[in-house]
Amino acid sequence: MQLNPFQATREITALRQMVADKDAALAERERLLAEKEALLTDRDRVIAVRDAELYAKTLQITHLKMQLAVLRRARYGRSSEKLEGEIEQLELLIGELEENLSEQQTEQIQADQVGAQPGDNSQPGEQARTKRRGRGGRRPLPEHLPREEVLHKAGPNCGCCGGTVLRKLGERRTEILEYVPATFKVTVHVVEVVSCRDCETIQQPPLPSFPIERARPGPGLLSHVAVSKYADGLPLHRQTGIYARAGVDLDRSTMAEWVGATAALLRPLVEAVEQHVCAGAVLHADDTPMKVLAPGEGKTKTGRLWAVVRDERPWAEKTPPAVFYRYSRDRKGEHAEALLGSCRGFLHADGYSGWQNLFDGDPVTGVARLTEVACWAHSRRKIYDVYDATKSPLAKEALERIAALFEIEAQIKGKVPAERLAVRQQQSVPLLKELRTFFDNALSQISGQSTLAKAIRYSTSRWTALTRYTSDGRLEMTNNAVERSIRTLATTRKAYLFLGSDSGGQRAASMYTILETCKLNGIDPEAYLRDVLARIASHPINRIREFLPWNWKPSG
Repeated sequence: MQLNPFQATREITALRQMVADKDAALAERERLLAEKEALLTDRDRVIAVRDAELYAKTLQITHLKMQLAVLRRARYGRSSEKLEGEIEQLELLIGELEENLSEQQTEQIQADQVGAQPGDNSQPGEQARTKRRGRGGRRPLPEHLPREEVLHKAGPNCGCCGGTVLRKLGERRTEILEYVPATFKVTVHVVEVVSCRDCETIQQPPLPSFPIERARPGPGLLSHVAVSKYADGLPLHRQTGIYARAGVDLDRSTMAEWVGATAALLRPLVEAVEQHVCAGAVLHADDTPMKVLAPGEGKTKTGRLWAVVRDERPWAEKTPPAVFYRYSRDRKGEHAEALLGSCRGFLHADGYSGWQNLFDGDPVTGVARLTEVACWAHSRRKIYDVYDATKSPLAKEALERIAALFEIEAQIKGKVPAERLAVRQQQSVPLLKELRTFFDNALSQISGQSTLAKAIRYSTSRWTALTRYTSDGRLEMTNNAVERSIRTLATTRKAYLFLGSDSGGQRAASMYTILETCKLNGIDPEAYLRDVLARIASHPINRIREFLPWNWKPSG
């Protein structure tokens, strides 16, 4: 069939229009593809930048953690307050970085969930979680915690085809650590009263002994209030606000009465701990200032809390470690003598002159009651302060020589005394002789009035006491055992600022004695007090040692 010219022209025009439309559609499609490619390129760039930032922050966190570990290992050799401040700043910075890192990872997980393709069977955020876990294994949750199972049942129908015949293949278990806020409860003790039908005698079982007669706190509440105040640094007025949020109105003065009664109940235990510590042949002692209100003067005065530690674990002894504290209104030497006048053996201490009467000969026998063992951490700290301020090469070399001595001690920690003594005689004694020669030469090269000369003379004037640890395997190179025991005091005093009175200082000394001795023996202080306070009121005083932390056996 032949088309006339008019029809042919119309068909050609229609075909040309179809081709033009297709070309336009293809051009639009190419434009959309180009836009999508640009968006994907931008997304890849953003992801690459974010990955680079995450990697950089991960490296920064790792670096800061290494710095933190170095500072923690160096605790023995620098001013504890300055070092603690640096550690706290690093921990805050690491915490901020880790929070930022977690926030960005969580945002990435949410973005992955939004962009997940239909039919993807992986759990939301599974790839991100797998990647995050790749940096290090996650700690298993503690086995002793109670478990509560929440069952997520599969639906009755297949999500793919709608089928109703489903067969169980297994189950996936995911453990999540949850926190249950502390709660109060009222325990009602109901005493049944009965009468005998034969003799008409009325009788009833006795009530259990309560920690505080004519008061209503249970041992669990008493222990929590005491631990919160002395171990966690929560003053009673702050605890009042915390308990009010739980709907319980506990007046500060009421809790103060409870704390006083608790300290009175624990006094026999405190005395038993003190006897145990003083019976040791090797002790560590130090003191720390505490602000105390001065009634009627409108200001505070400075009292002292003294700490004495017995810890024989560094030379593999099984004797339980313990610490006791005592409060004094000032720092006169008479308090040091009252603290340790009955002790005999070795005393690790700083350069406080109040100890000197204990190191001098007894007025009657002429024999020294205690033998001084000086602390290398104090000596090193003075040299370090000079190096930190002046970058003196001599101070740097002195620090390096002292560090070599500390490395030897790290290798023999926990060994028996004979082995420790042998290593010290072979390795430490020669290094100490070289160090003394170095100190003497340094003093001849620098001004006698310089800070470095004063720091060196601090060591040389105590050289016999500083080197005494090389003559007995039971002795330590530092007094860090007691430094650790007063760290809690330094932390909590920042929270409650000052003690209310001298009696408050004595009470604090008693409570710290129990709490810190529990910590030294790896015992939860709150669990210990909860059980002991429930039984101590009716416990025979001649068997009080059964309640010492290392002898304690929980009831029930």
